[in-house]
Amino acid sequence: MTFEDNLKRLDEIVRQLESDKLPLDEALELYKEGVGLTVESKKALENAKLTVKTMNGDNEND
Repeated sequence: MTFEDNLKRLDEIVRQLESDKLPLDEALELYKEGVGLTVESKKALENAKLTVKTMNGDNEND
């Protein structure tokens, strides 16, 4: 999935979890999926940040 796809899916998950109409087991599965998507998205952002730093010739570590 792309970063944008992850964000769309996370938005869907949040809406579903906020609905209060899910059984607990489904809510937990959605939450677990959301956590995984969040981890993937953070990695994608870090990779993009590194790419921009590299293109700018910025070798400083943050």
